[in-house]
Amino acid sequence: MQKSTPIAGTHCSQQRSRQCGATLIELMVGITIGLLTVAVGLGAVVMSRGISGTVSEASQMQQQAAYAFRVIGQQIRQAGSIRQEVLSTPTAPASGSSETVDNSWLKYTFENPARVFNRNTQSVVGSDSTASSDYKLTLGYQNYLEPVGPASAASDKSPFRDCLGQNPNVDIVRSRFQLVGDELRCAGESGSPQPVIKGVADFVVTYVSQATTFSMNPTISYAASAASVPDWNKIYGIEVCLELIGTEYIDTVGSSYRNCQGNLASRGNRLHMVFRNTYQIRSQGT
Repeated sequence: MQKSTPIAGTHCSQQRSRQCGATLIELMVGITIGLLTVAVGLGAVVMSRGISGTVSEASQMQQQAAYAFRVIGQQIRQAGSIRQEVLSTPTAPASGSSETVDNSWLKYTFENPARVFNRNTQSVVGSDSTASSDYKLTLGYQNYLEPVGPASAASDKSPFRDCLGQNPNVDIVRSRFQLVGDELRCAGESGSPQPVIKGVADFVVTYVSQATTFSMNPTISYAASAASVPDWNKIYGIEVCLELIGTEYIDTVGSSYRNCQGNLASRGNRLHMVFRNTYQIRSQGT
């Protein structure tokens, strides 16, 4: 009878001199390759998360700045406005006459609100103090009632609101802005200030004035502080700069940016974004 020859490697227990399976070196090489693969994958995930977080934070900061500018800009454009009234109206033609009324005869004037609102001193006021009781920018305009609703059932209401959406005073609408810590706060005519947005590193206001002389080339001057404003009644526009700082950690070694003062500053491993907007006051000058 012919004996079958065993296949090599099938009976390792009978061949003690022959090693079976992976060697220790092969196992260590395999583990090393696996760990390197996991490390590369984790690095890609961390980098992707960091980029995604930075982009998301930048978008959120842009939305916050847009909201703050909308709140501040609405009050700046209204600053100094007062009620317009009809001074005189044309006489109606006699009954049966073919004459018509010419509306160009209408003459308008502005109500004198001196008893309740001083346009020269309460339209725009600034302060350089950083105390919590002081406000960097204060804006005001006259409050009054207008008929609201259909003519048959109209009621007198005020359409004006301060920076908090309130209307507590029947004579004046006033909004006051300040920076406390990292919060841009707003206070109305009454009540305590409330935060508008957070994460604000700096809040800078520049006042723009124009010479009152009539000329084809008017003189424009800029005041970087309230103390350097020569006449608050001559303020023509206001530039607002907001510097927002993020909370996500980013590697910014050797990176810098220009802040609201125009100076180079270190980012400090945080995202910094500077936003500027200039508003023209609707009722500038006297």
